[in-house]
Amino acid sequence: MRDQLRMRRRQFLGGMGAGIGASLVAPSFFARRVLGANDAVAIGHIGVKNQGRGNLKAFLKQTLAVCDVDTDVLRAAYTEAKKTNPAVEGYTDFRKLLDRKDIDAVVTSTPDHWHALITVLACEAGKDVYCEKPLTLTVAEGRAMVNAARAHKRIVQTGSQQRSDAKFRKGCELVRSGYIGKVKRIIVGIPGVNFNGPAVPDAEPPANLDYEFWLGPAPYRPYNVNRVHYNFRFFWDYSGGQITNWGAHHLDIAQWGLGMDESGPVRITGEAKFHEQKWYEVPQWFKVVYTYASGAVIECGMGLKGGTTFEGEKGTLHVNRGVLETTPAEFKDAVLKADDVRLYESGNHHRNWLDCIRTRKLPICDVEIGHRSATVCHLGNIAIRTGRTLTWDPAKEQIAGDEEAARMLDKPYRAPWKL
Repeated sequence: MRDQLRMRRRQFLGGMGAGIGASLVAPSFFARRVLGANDAVAIGHIGVKNQGRGNLKAFLKQTLAVCDVDTDVLRAAYTEAKKTNPAVEGYTDFRKLLDRKDIDAVVTSTPDHWHALITVLACEAGKDVYCEKPLTLTVAEGRAMVNAARAHKRIVQTGSQQRSDAKFRKGCELVRSGYIGKVKRIIVGIPGVNFNGPAVPDAEPPANLDYEFWLGPAPYRPYNVNRVHYNFRFFWDYSGGQITNWGAHHLDIAQWGLGMDESGPVRITGEAKFHEQKWYEVPQWFKVVYTYASGAVIECGMGLKGGTTFEGEKGTLHVNRGVLETTPAEFKDAVLKADDVRLYESGNHHRNWLDCIRTRKLPICDVEIGHRSATVCHLGNIAIRTGRTLTWDPAKEQIAGDEEAARMLDKPYRAPWKL
């Protein structure tokens, strides 16, 4: 049956047109460029559905290549990119894209279980990387990504775009400058599950999807239409549910406001409810409580006020997309003084990455920041799945006194993939 699917897939690719068909066979090889201050950054995109399509639109003028394991998705992205740059090429194997010496940087918008491996290989290939949030599937992956970026001197931006929004930045500046006093509690509200149910039986994968490659380092499981594309985020093999989906945004802002970009909580507890009919694996509802060494507590979960709300001894500050509210109300209009905390300013997340590729300055959501914010999300899931309180050492990145929980900081890759 798999041989038949491969034959159908080859026939399908053959009908996609001469331009893309040729580019799917062999990569191009050129001497690696040295970028000047005004040179355009040549970009390849890996994963071009949903958020990947949005990222593609942001970089159309710089795009030389697009890649996806779903040829329907690939064809749509290729057709769109071709209108801006007739020389664009398409691939179903990201390794061929990474082989190209004329591509300076890659945008990774795949499911989460591919983020680390593609980012590390891209760094080793001399490419700078824009990797979608959540940065990782496991904590160990994040440290591997940081190590690769530093070892190969690569610029790696995490796609947590709220960092480049003026309201989120000012909110965190006000909090860190003491306008609401010492922070006591932070409320992080997460949306409910938007799984595209109900459950359906397993089936043979469609001809347009290279399902074996889609799985990659994840464990082999029969194909199910409700496990791929957007729904991947609701299964443990590929993602971590809404806490890694939206928590990667709002917990990231909580970390920024607390000044914890290179650290994290020290104690984590969690509770959850799961779908009674098991349509998906991640929590249908959850609440996680994080305690920091400062005494500040984050309460994160569904049913709470959406976004990030800081509660201090002198007032409160709530920030969400398009919203900055404070109590007292005048705090939000405060003009920061010369000695107040000023945070990294970026008015455009994609542009910040391009600028940093040229200057070699770390981007606003550098890989270390993305790793630390994703770690907070993963620790919440580990607490939920074990049903136990975790003691976390953010300096050593270790869970103390719980071997089972500690093993969940990493997970093996399916052969032949290795990180």
